[in-house]
Amino acid sequence: MVEENVTQYLDAKKLAAKRLFRKPLKNLLSNKEVADAVYQMTHLLNAEALDQQLHEMRQIAINVMRELSDFSPRLIGSVSTGRIRESSDIDIHVFVDHIESLLIFLDHLGWRYETSLVSIQQNGVLNDYQHVYLWLDYPIELSVYPTLEIRKATRSSVDRKPIKRLSLSKVEALLGYMDDTV
Repeated sequence: MVEENVTQYLDAKKLAAKRLFRKPLKNLLSNKEVADAVYQMTHLLNAEALDQQLHEMRQIAINVMRELSDFSPRLIGSVSTGRIRESSDIDIHVFVDHIESLLIFLDHLGWRYETSLVSIQQNGVLNDYQHVYLWLDYPIELSVYPTLEIRKATRSSVDRKPIKRLSLSKVEALLGYMDDTV
């Protein structure tokens, strides 16, 4: 994952099993075990640069979240937890019932973007969600959810626990803490 920029844990596990054992394995490491190993490896080799990158990514997340405040943005993922690697993106959930409203707003800001439909399995049901991809010094992925889903806890693909969604004020507090330590 670190050297080849593989983004999905399952793909990384299959690739590693094939390389190590020349065949697919049934019992692969959990996503959390892979995430922990990737984090340890990347921070062992490059802690200072990653701390600076995390600071920059959180600042960009704050700027994006301020601009998108009408869509109740919430930061998730590695930038929120601090467990980034060099190829990490900024993941933000936004909430709007009609994606067109968001896209018109992005057009008004002059931000270039791409969209895609992503299928996510939740509680055994496959749901389709729009994702919007931006680039503002770092890649940004906006996952678009209906407004009422802000109250629903989605589960992490890494540890299956509810995803912690950070509001703008919580991200600002994180950055304030980092400014004291960087």
